[in-house]
Amino acid sequence: MREIALHMADIAENSLAAGAARIKLSVMIDRAADRLITAVEDNGRGMDADTLYRCTDPFMTTRTARRVGLGIALFKLSAEQSGGSFTIRSEQGRGTRAEAAYIISGIDRAPLGSIADTMAALIAANPETDFTLEYAADGKAFAFATDTTPYNDRTPAFAAAAKKEIQQRIDEINGGAEPI
Repeated sequence: MREIALHMADIAENSLAAGAARIKLSVMIDRAADRLITAVEDNGRGMDADTLYRCTDPFMTTRTARRVGLGIALFKLSAEQSGGSFTIRSEQGRGTRAEAAYIISGIDRAPLGSIADTMAALIAANPETDFTLEYAADGKAFAFATDTTPYNDRTPAFAAAAKKEIQQRIDEINGGAEPI
């Protein structure tokens, strides 16, 4: 995948497949520390210890339709290629958190991509799921949550309005420039 936001969307899709009713995406940019930390956290069914141990292996999948599961493995690889790191925690019955830390100046770091587009696509395709975005850059932050937004009617128009609001808030934090 060419953008970090697409990796996050892919991991969120795993969360949905695991029965998550709540999914949180996090983006934290710290230019002074040269770090970008992204995470996807859910309240899905979680993984047992063996599955958690093997989940970064591209030849491991719980799906029956194919024999490979590249999502987590590629998310991990994208972070490590930038000089960063990847961690994943999971507990059966409680959910999973996958976190990828990137070195911003890493020559092989993928661009962040459009977090607003990613959130809008997830919201539009999964109106029954509660999504939260926590976004922070250089000491400024905001949170957006579908379950606390006053105009949440879970229609396609809501997803479009959510995208617009998220993008406006990202632009405010980043001064209108692309974040990284």
